[in-house]
Amino acid sequence: MFINYLIYFFVFIFGLCIGSFLNCVIYRLEKQKSLKGRSFCPNCKHTLSFKDLFPVFSFLFLGGKCRYCRKKISAQYPLVEISTGILFVLIFWKLGFGWSLRFGFWDFIKLGFWFYIASALIVIFIYDLKHYIIPDKVLFPAILITLIFNFQFLIFNEFSIFISSIIAVVVASGFFFIIWLVSGGRAMGFGDVKLAILMGLLLVWPNVLTALFLAFFFGAIIGIILMVVEKKSLKSEIPFGPFLIAGTFLAMFYGNQIIQWYSNLFLI
Repeated sequence: MFINYLIYFFVFIFGLCIGSFLNCVIYRLEKQKSLKGRSFCPNCKHTLSFKDLFPVFSFLFLGGKCRYCRKKISAQYPLVEISTGILFVLIFWKLGFGWSLRFGFWDFIKLGFWFYIASALIVIFIYDLKHYIIPDKVLFPAILITLIFNFQFLIFNEFSIFISSIIAVVVASGFFFIIWLVSGGRAMGFGDVKLAILMGLLLVWPNVLTALFLAFFFGAIIGIILMVVEKKSLKSEIPFGPFLIAGTFLAMFYGNQIIQWYSNLFLI
């Protein structure tokens, strides 16, 4: 029993480390810099030492400030690291590896794929939240890799699942494309249309509907709160990508339960 919890702990620590790297990716995407080179403080540009790079712990130890210039470090850094760690643990659990030490080659492929997808979605989430743009440099590779990954359904004679993923892509992206086209891009950005392609490939039909419903549901709630608290108007721009990604994660882990719960509401 102890060894199993220890595995979860190491998966979480691995997620923290990947989250630290994702922060680097997000910053260098913003500044259009190469990923090559050592990490540095975004304020004073001082190269960070090894002891400054421990995910979360360095942030806490330094009191949320740079060791060299004492400027505040954005809360984004520990939040991304912790979120990545939690998502990696959930993925590990969802794939059924939590209580087994037996891993085949295909198990590692699936685990690596879902870790990559979670990482890509986190980068898109933060980037769109900050800049109202879904970066193609992250989205397009994720779509291509997911499409390649989905060919497993053809290899293992699971044609219905592959077809379901194509249906999900057509419905989700088509729905957003119509909104984008009719509104002239005012109600929906084209980046959301492209993100819906990835959602369809990942969630397949009908689970993608769960993600879309949750995205609109939470988007409406947050939109109302922002209008009340910050006095935003209906014309104010709010990035929708983060809501789509939140809906995607919820549908990934709890889609079947949500669909079952929703269905039971009409059976009572």
